[in-house]
Amino acid sequence: MPPVSGVLRPRAAAVCAVLTAAVLVVFCWGIAIGDIPYSVTDVMRALAGSGDPGTLFIVRELRLPRAMTGLLVGIAFGISGALIQTMTLNPLASPDMIGISQGAGAAVVAGIVFGWDAGLGTQTLGLLGALAAAVLVYALAWKRGTTGYRIVLVGIGIAWICTSVTDYLLARGEQLEAQAALGWLVGNLNGRTWDQAGPLAVALVVLIPVGILLGRLLRTLQLGDDVARGLGTRVQPVRLGILLTGVGLVAFGTAAAGPIAFVALAAPQIAQRLTRTAWPPPLTAGLTGALIVLVSDLIARELISGTELPVGIVSGVLGAPVLLWLLIRANRAGSGG
Repeated sequence: MPPVSGVLRPRAAAVCAVLTAAVLVVFCWGIAIGDIPYSVTDVMRALAGSGDPGTLFIVRELRLPRAMTGLLVGIAFGISGALIQTMTLNPLASPDMIGISQGAGAAVVAGIVFGWDAGLGTQTLGLLGALAAAVLVYALAWKRGTTGYRIVLVGIGIAWICTSVTDYLLARGEQLEAQAALGWLVGNLNGRTWDQAGPLAVALVVLIPVGILLGRLLRTLQLGDDVARGLGTRVQPVRLGILLTGVGLVAFGTAAAGPIAFVALAAPQIAQRLTRTAWPPPLTAGLTGALIVLVSDLIARELISGTELPVGIVSGVLGAPVLLWLLIRANRAGSGG
C-alpha cells in the first residue's frame, strides 16, 4: 500500500528535482520567445544581471513578470488542489469544483459591471469573492462539524449559483464591460506586471509553509474523524485551517491571473501518480501546477502565429481529459454514483 504521507521520500524527492528542472527550463523558454527572440542562455544571463541594457530591460521588466505570475499561480493552484482533495478524500474536489474560483469570478465581474473595480481593483475583488464563497460553503456544510462529503456537495451547489450570477451580470453589462470580464474569466497571463506577481509572491511566502505543515496533519484525517480524534487531532480546527489555506492560495492566484481551468484538479492527481502516494503531496503538486501553467502559456503563445490565446483555454483543453479519466475510474471503482 502506498504511503499516506506527503513527506519527501527518495522517490518524491527525485520527482521534485525533475519537476524543478523542467519548470526552470520552461520558465526560461517562455521568457526567451517573443517579438525579439533570445536563447535560453541569454535569458539566464539576463536574469543573473548580465547583458546589454536592452536585453536586461526586455527580459527583466517586460517578460519576467508574466513568467513569474504564471509560475506562482501554478504553484498556488497545485498546492491548493492537493490540500482540498486530501481534506475531502475526493480526487474530484478542487477549488474550481467547489465554488471558490466561481465566487472570485462572480465578484470580479460584478466589480467590472458596476464599476467597483476602479476603487477596489480586480485582485481585491477576486480575493473577497473567493473568501466569501468559502465561508458560505463551510457554513452551509456545518452540522455539528463538517465532512469532506458535505463540503463537496455544498460546494458544487455554490459553484452553480456563482456561475448563474456571473452569467446574469455578463448579460446585464455593456459590451465593453462583458468583453473585459470574459478576458479575465478564462484565465489570462497577457499584460501581467509586478503589480500582480508581487502580492501573490508575498501570499505564497506566508501560506505555503502553513499548507505544508497542515498537510502533515492530513495523515490522521485520512484514517477517519473518530480515529483522528482518538490520536489527539482536533479535527474541525485542522479541517478549517486546511480549507482556509487552500482558499487563500487559490484566491490570490485567481486574483492575479483569473480562474485558470483544471490546474488545481489535474496537478495533484498527476503529482500523486508520479510519487505513488495515497494522496497528493502538496509540494510536488505545486511544482506540477507550475509546469502545467507555464507549458499551457507557451502553447497559447505559439499555437497560432501572431495571436496570444488566454492560458485558461489551453489548460482547459489539456485538463478536461484528466477530469473524464477520473470520472471513468471512479465509476469503475463503484464510487462514481
